This record gives sequence, C-alpha cells and structure tokens, in this order.
Amino acid sequence: MVSPVDTLRALHHGRAPGDPLILPGPWDAASARVFEEAGSPALATPSAGIALSLGYEDGQVPPKEMFAAVARITRSVSVPVSVDAETGYGLGAKELVDRLLDAGAAGCNLEDSYGGKGPTGVLRDAREQADWLAEVREAAGERLVINARIDTFVRGITDPERAVERARLYVAAGADCVYPILAPVEAIPALRAGIEGPLNVLAKRDGPSPRELGELGATRITFGPGLLHRAMSALREITDELT
Repeated sequence: MVSPVDTLRALHHGRAPGDPLILPGPWDAASARVFEEAGSPALATPSAGIALSLGYEDGQVPPKEMFAAVARITRSVSVPVSVDAETGYGLGAKELVDRLLDAGAAGCNLEDSYGGKGPTGVLRDAREQADWLAEVREAAGERLVINARIDTFVRGITDPERAVERARLYVAAGADCVYPILAPVEAIPALRAGIEGPLNVLAKRDGPSPRELGELGATRITFGPGLLHRAMSALREITDELT
C-alpha cells in the first residue's frame, strides 16, 4: 500500500507545464472534506487560515492548539495533508517531526524568517536555515515532504537571484520543494530557471490562474488563507440575504 507521504511526494514530479499540483488550504475539517470531495488529490493547511478559524492572529496560535486543529483535518480526509508549521514553534527537529507525524501530516512548510510580515521581520541566515532543514530531514527521513519557504520577497528583497541562492542551499539540505512566497509573476521564469526541483507559487484571486502559473514554471500552487477569505465573503453575502 502506498503511504500518504509517498503519494504527496509523487504528486510533485512528472508534471507537465500548465498542470501544476493544486493544493487547496483547509482551515478546518469541514473545509477539508469539501476540497477532497471536489477532487483535490492532497491539501496544504495555511497557518493564517487556521489561526483565523481559531480566533488568533497569524503566528499566535499555541502549538498545542495548532497540532490539534491539524489532527482534526487529517483524520477527516483520506488524502495527504501538508501542514504549515511556520518556523517550527521553537521545537527541536525531532520533537517537531514527531508532533507533525502524530497529527497525521504527510508534509510541512518551514519558513526562513521571524517577526511577522513586512520589513520589521527578520530573515534568518540562509546557511543556518539550511542546517535546520537538514536536521528536520534527518529526523524525518522520508516520512515528510518538506516545503522550504523562502521569505526574501516578503522582506523586500526583489532580486530573484537572492531567492535562488537560498533555494539551492535548502534543496541541498533535503527540501523536497521550495516556496518563494509572494514572488511577483514576472520573477517566476527566473526562479524556475535557477531552482532545481519542485517550485511552489502562491496564487492570488486577482492574479494569473493556476494553469497560467504552471505555464510560467510553477510546480505546486497554494493559496494561503485566500480560500477562507473568499468563503467569508460568500458567507457575508448569505448573511445579507437573511435580513
């Protein structure tokens, strides 16, 4: 029997241009079931979406509550689930891996900066982050698909080569996929040309479609909390009809 992690890892490879892996971001068990019933082969939780659903700001969810929320999602569906583990919650590599696996995760995102969004945040030294990713890989073996988030664009560094430099270190450290979050559309071809392996791109409601992003070089498409925000907008419209 093929394991969820093997299924998730295989979904990242052999993809044709214009056919990226599309991973909707569930924020609770109900949304996860909707995405699975719609045919999604795997899911990727957004930390911001789960935080909002639990009444917290992004980055403020206590680890115990985050892992409990993830476990409710993973046990509600039969498809693999990748978990946004933010910066690892200050846990050691082995404890982080153990808690992700106990929650039913098949993969995880790990960020390379601290301090929230915008210029006030701190971008971690790339080699230190690579060493951390290598520790997580060693602890996980092949039991997790590691998506290494690259925050250069978040921190106002617009040169794609800076993201490529980090990506190469992270892939060498054992990352299965890299995720230069908030990369502008025009930077995707340069990122694709410079990065070996799967490339995760964030899709925006007012931006190119997932297929168009795939044609530019994206392998994997995620949405952050965007789908939750759209669901909330739809719910507001429904609420307006009740009055």
